[in-house]
Amino acid sequence: MTTLTLLLADITPLTGMVLACLVGGVLSVSVAAIFALNAKKQMVPLLVSYAIGALLAAVFLEILPHAIQTAPNIEAMTAMMLFGILLFFALEKLVLWRHCHGDHCEMHAPHDEAHCPDLHAAPDQSGVKFKLAQTQVSQLQRHQHGPDCDHAPLHHDHDHGRSGMMIMIGDTFHNFVDGILICAAFMVDMQVGLVTALAIIAHEIPQEVGDFLILLHSGYSKQKAFLFNIASSLATLLGGVLAYLALTLVQQWVPYILSLAAASMLYVAVADLIPGLHKRTAMRDTLLQLLLIALGVASVAVTKWLVEG
Repeated sequence: MTTLTLLLADITPLTGMVLACLVGGVLSVSVAAIFALNAKKQMVPLLVSYAIGALLAAVFLEILPHAIQTAPNIEAMTAMMLFGILLFFALEKLVLWRHCHGDHCEMHAPHDEAHCPDLHAAPDQSGVKFKLAQTQVSQLQRHQHGPDCDHAPLHHDHDHGRSGMMIMIGDTFHNFVDGILICAAFMVDMQVGLVTALAIIAHEIPQEVGDFLILLHSGYSKQKAFLFNIASSLATLLGGVLAYLALTLVQQWVPYILSLAAASMLYVAVADLIPGLHKRTAMRDTLLQLLLIALGVASVAVTKWLVEG
């Protein structure tokens, strides 16, 4: 401990904060990648259940409690969260519009014989056979452009990156706030800053695993998922540097930035991911989903308990 104290004495708070943000971000992403990127493709849809649990636990056990504790006005904080949910709904609509305009939307795809794959065709690259619900078939058939089409178009198992983009936005907000917290701790004391940085790294790993799984589920390659998570982790450094330059001013934003982060994660879990679980109605699938959601919650809760204990 004496050696560590001597080493810390030679490091300025700014240098310590920068190193903690950079090393912490890369370390948490790398450790999460070791687990998430080695998962079999066939397991990704099931492991999304784990991601849902980790996201919900991060929101309700970590982010919102901290936001409430630091908010000067709780009503303003919750209003910002409501604004965030509506904002991310609008953002998702923009992404949908980008991928779904004119006759290129999957709901408006041409339906002649050349564009009518069999619903019972071979499984796609994820190994999961996908059948449209009868209501979707009816909607699609109302948009037919040819009389000989009997089938609805085959959907891809991913969502054109919508969930991945949304979770990256929320994770970037969260990492930005982590940088502010790390900076504030280093300004108090070098050892306090180091302990705070280690605690944040430990808290981040389960959430980063969930982020990787969501990106894979959204159709991103393993390389892109890793690079996007690394890029998102750099927001920690940005938050730390800005906090160092204007700590008092930036600290006032923390509850509201946390509210936006919570809104994004909650929206992705509830609006984008949970509905997909309902496509598997077998009792075995349902029990497995519940188990994995519980494991996601438990991983965040246990990590939080170990660090704070």
